[in-house]
Amino acid sequence: MTMSEADVERARAAQLPDDDVVGVLLNQHARIRDLFAEVRSTAGGHKKQAFDELRALLAVHETAEELVLRPVTRDVDRAVAEARDREEGESTQVLKALEKMDVHSGEFDRKLAEFERAVSRHAEHEESEEFPRVHAARSEEQLEGMGRRLRTAEKIAPTHPHPSTTGSPVAQWTVGPIASIVDRVRDAVR
Repeated sequence: MTMSEADVERARAAQLPDDDVVGVLLNQHARIRDLFAEVRSTAGGHKKQAFDELRALLAVHETAEELVLRPVTRDVDRAVAEARDREEGESTQVLKALEKMDVHSGEFDRKLAEFERAVSRHAEHEESEEFPRVHAARSEEQLEGMGRRLRTAEKIAPTHPHPSTTGSPVAQWTVGPIASIVDRVRDAVR
């Protein structure tokens, strides 16, 4: 039996200390892949619920990466950081468009399939280019501290895409907490 990409990511994460930032992110990449599969394979209210979970995880994940991981990447290899920021900016725009669509439409399914391929390529770039550079540049203790900070950042991160803050840690720290409150209230009301 061959392992899925999500299983491979989980296995790689299991080899790292619990709080290692790369391990935390690999586990999230695996969950994102699982949620894409769930959205593709379900219908009705369950499809909407799975997409809402996917949307929230992607929004929180990208914000936390930009706040905790990307500054280290920028110090180590600015070109890699800029490429990942560009990809995330494009993804945020598409996610915002998907959020406004009827999840039961053919158009949504087509757009979601394109988006899934782009997110998968982005994750592969992070895993092959960004994560190894960050891992090589920081001690185990620093990587675990980054993992704890990443989890903390996720607790205050917005749960919906906000393209105006993508790629800017200053905007994330300034607008993010306010947007997060608005997003979480909006989620609770729904």
